[in-house]
Amino acid sequence: MISIAIDGPSGAGKSTIARMVAKDLGYLYVDTGALYRTIGLYAVRKGVDPEDENGVSALLPELDIRLTHENGVQQVYLLGENVSEEIRRPEMSKAASNVSRHPAVRAYLLETQRKLARENNVLMDGRDIGTVVLPDAQVKIFLTASAEKRAERRYKEQIAKGDHSQTYEQVLEAVIQRDYNDSHRAIAPLKQAEDAVLADTSELDLEQSVQLIKDIIREKCAAL
Repeated sequence: MISIAIDGPSGAGKSTIARMVAKDLGYLYVDTGALYRTIGLYAVRKGVDPEDENGVSALLPELDIRLTHENGVQQVYLLGENVSEEIRRPEMSKAASNVSRHPAVRAYLLETQRKLARENNVLMDGRDIGTVVLPDAQVKIFLTASAEKRAERRYKEQIAKGDHSQTYEQVLEAVIQRDYNDSHRAIAPLKQAEDAVLADTSELDLEQSVQLIKDIIREKCAAL
């Protein structure tokens, strides 16, 4: 089985790009960020502060999270409810970042992610895939873009959805704060694996970004 790990900061387009590349290559796409967002959502729904390690840990035995692929699109189910849209709300980004700091949460999801890689050719994206989850992945990519460019993309996406709750400046501030939180957490901080290829898409559009990642994968796989 071939495992491809794509890591990078929030808003770098990992999910969109990885989903398209996986479809083209015929690989199983695993959006690990969706798993953390779902746990964050459940905590919020239960009235538990996502930063409360003991409170969130106590919720884990109650969870039933499933990833499915319907018409080529990943869907996320929480206790049988499709929450794919709800976990993409802006506030769920912060909740995901907070719950991802807790060792119990990371341990809970680690075996789920590794089992998928053992049983399938996978393309998995997140923040610690190449460093922690799949350290032996045959292909590792660190996908990034400037904070300003990532904020601009996210702001445009929200406006396109009719969400005018945040200004560009607020989105940028949130992106910078998320970067700091993810790279400074004690457990599995965001960082580029030593053997990962850096892919900066600041000046690339979506089509060019997808092509860049496919080129890197093909070059790496050809060398196996």
